[in-house]
Amino acid sequence: MNELIEKRRSIRKYKTGIPVTRQQMDRLLGAAMMAPSACNSRPWEFIAITKRETLDEIAKIHPYAQMCRTAAAAIVVAAIPQTDFPQGYFPQDCGAAVENILLEAVSMNLGACWCGVYPRDNLIASFRELFGIKEPKIPFCVIAVGTPDENPAPRGFFEEAKVTYID
Repeated sequence: MNELIEKRRSIRKYKTGIPVTRQQMDRLLGAAMMAPSACNSRPWEFIAITKRETLDEIAKIHPYAQMCRTAAAAIVVAAIPQTDFPQGYFPQDCGAAVENILLEAVSMNLGACWCGVYPRDNLIASFRELFGIKEPKIPFCVIAVGTPDENPAPRGFFEEAKVTYID
């Protein structure tokens, strides 16, 4: 597992002409749905995109999702706020689902890049319009997916200064 975590990078350049298959998308989405969530509420829905025109539209409406222009696919995560939890745990729950997608992509030799939508009102409105996401659902993020055309250097490392041990 640690190898996957260390290998994961935000991939922003993809090889064109290599599709992400329905089987691959189902595997990524299956990993997402295995994520933990508050009281097993599973407050998420997913939109799986391989249509080129829609990927290009995502790049038009999201300034930090330009990699969708070359990605073979994308996954939009829509959060469903839980009425049982007034403050909501959907950000944690959806974040766990997204990390599972990112790690599963690495295990499949795919690249992925997580681009936030929530809590930016302008992006939420644009994604609602493009994908017909009705309230109370909230567009949470978009994840570009494809065959990597870059190999970014490792960035993460253990920083003991950011840890407080209570023994």
